[in-house]
Amino acid sequence: MNLEKDKFLGRISSQYRDIYKVLVNEKEILGQVSGKFIYNSFNKEDYPAVGDYVQLDRDDDKAGNAIIEKVFERKTVFKRKNANNGQNEVLASNIDYVFICMSLNNDFNIRRLERYIAVCYESGAIPVIVLTKADLCEDITEKLMEVEEVSIGIDILIVSYKDKKSIEQVCSYLKEGVTICFIGSSGVGKSTLINNILGEDRLATNGLRNDDKGRHTTTRREMFVLDNKSVVIDTPGMRELSVDTKDLDKTFTDIAELEKMCKFSDCTHTNEPNCAIKEAIENGSLCSKRYASYVKLKEESKYLNLNFKEIEKEKIKKMFGSKKEYKNISRHIKNKNKY
Repeated sequence: MNLEKDKFLGRISSQYRDIYKVLVNEKEILGQVSGKFIYNSFNKEDYPAVGDYVQLDRDDDKAGNAIIEKVFERKTVFKRKNANNGQNEVLASNIDYVFICMSLNNDFNIRRLERYIAVCYESGAIPVIVLTKADLCEDITEKLMEVEEVSIGIDILIVSYKDKKSIEQVCSYLKEGVTICFIGSSGVGKSTLINNILGEDRLATNGLRNDDKGRHTTTRREMFVLDNKSVVIDTPGMRELSVDTKDLDKTFTDIAELEKMCKFSDCTHTNEPNCAIKEAIENGSLCSKRYASYVKLKEESKYLNLNFKEIEKEKIKKMFGSKKEYKNISRHIKNKNKY
């Protein structure tokens, strides 16, 4: 990090609209970006996010908010596409591990877990799966087998807040200088888990709803530094995440290997002979639901960086196939929009 003379190094710990909490010299101060920073920024992704290392003009806020002059290069970044404006939203940066939290009660969802794993690989951080609320599950072995099938090479931790030893296995990752970001759907118990790690109730928690699912508690991203100088980042619950194509092969390594065994390199896995995917589904070595999830995520990723008009074109092409048919439909839509 190239820190300028007479400047201070800080790390973003939380954000409140345009105001940031920044850790600098072992204390927390308030900061805001400079006018020059705003002028030189192209989109929201350029702005500070929780976990970012930043350059400040001072190390206190006694005479007003410190000024954040620049954000240093991120070594890893966990982000998602904002559904409202289509821009990438940075959830956390400079993280070593992403702990994917999923409860073993009614919130258990393998297809959603596949999506989380793909996005974790995109971040550059190492994914770890944390299965929470084990005390509410009667078929842990069966569910663990389901998770293992879709998480090849990923550590899996089973946690019950009634069992302190299970919390210790999470803490074993929290070594000095290590940053861990916790993600998962609303109510899976991230805040409760972090409170257990911190040794105090720093985050608000809620009980279960009538349908055995947890209530949403966390409303913003927040960073905590432990006594041993390790760092924990909490995030609000997320259900929708966009996935980049290049990271799907890391999540679906079994399918990627099978595709290489197909007779034709451009096999669509529908009617072609000697298709390894079809054979694997038929003999039961590949779960049809897992393959359907792969196809769905791959299809979604086609639209990831397209604007509204480009998405419209792609959908028409998919529906009507030929270029001639596509042009006729596009012409019809343009004429209709004139009136």
